[in-house]
Amino acid sequence: MTDVVSLAAELLAIPSSTGEERAVVDFVARWLVGRGWNVHLQEVSRGRANVWASRAGGGVTLSTHLDTVPPYFAPRLDGDLLYGRGACDAKGIAAAMLAAADRLATAGEQRVDLLFVVGEEKGSDGARAANRLSPTSRFLVNGEPTESKLASGAKGSQRVMVRTRGRPAHSAYPHLGESAIEPLLALLPTVKSLPMPSDPVLGETTVNIGTIRGGSEANIIPEHAEAELMFRLVGDVAPLRKQLLAWAKGKAELEWGSHIPAQRFHVIPGFETAPVAYTSDIPLLDRWGTPVLFGPGSIHVAHTHDEHVSTAELRAAVDAYERIVRALLAT
Repeated sequence: MTDVVSLAAELLAIPSSTGEERAVVDFVARWLVGRGWNVHLQEVSRGRANVWASRAGGGVTLSTHLDTVPPYFAPRLDGDLLYGRGACDAKGIAAAMLAAADRLATAGEQRVDLLFVVGEEKGSDGARAANRLSPTSRFLVNGEPTESKLASGAKGSQRVMVRTRGRPAHSAYPHLGESAIEPLLALLPTVKSLPMPSDPVLGETTVNIGTIRGGSEANIIPEHAEAELMFRLVGDVAPLRKQLLAWAKGKAELEWGSHIPAQRFHVIPGFETAPVAYTSDIPLLDRWGTPVLFGPGSIHVAHTHDEHVSTAELRAAVDAYERIVRALLAT
């Protein structure tokens, strides 16, 4: 029987920041081949591939991502906590899925697939490529850190670039120029005063002013300035876009970035449920079946220097994934 904590530690020991996933992909593929799985590597870009493992197909796919955010830090076990980059997002989840799927297969259940993608943390090119494959599963169980609850839904997202333009001049004579930075700084704080949509399940629409750039030198009146905003959506994006166009009219130019719609997920009796505020690859994998979202660990420590997962929760997740698969197959 697979020791999920040891397997998770092996995965955590392999650096795999987005774009540098080759070594962890090779490890997972060899692990699966050694246990009798049919493994297909789908090239996403040079040296990077998704891993699709199957037996009979036609049932449930367990899926998560193998890439992590930087910086890498090595695994360590401190009491009941396993630390390391990817401990909860999402290599611990991958280990639990591998252990559960292999246990199911050993017990004779052949209708479970595994899909491990690259690139989720930066653009999701792996998920986009995987959706061009020909899956046969009826359900997709995606893995993200949900604190071992079934997610009832997830907020969507909308990125938008806000740009202002000015006229350059020598900073000793500011009246000869027009700053692009000053009007941007005046405009940005007002975005949070817009009436944002809310939802009884998903909660409030939120916005993060994530980046701000402008100017070239301290002694030049800045000609260009821009900020990138990310909205977490709870419903249709159209009303928000209309509001933002009115907010920016005559003051700034808007460029719409990536959009992921808010999601509602299938839930199973007997599991605790809760909505999540983050997005996942689920909207990009719509050919893989009705979505379910579940995983051990907390998003609150993902992407931090304190990233960890409880070993007890990791072991319980193996049982939970097996229960989820059997429940879905019986549906």
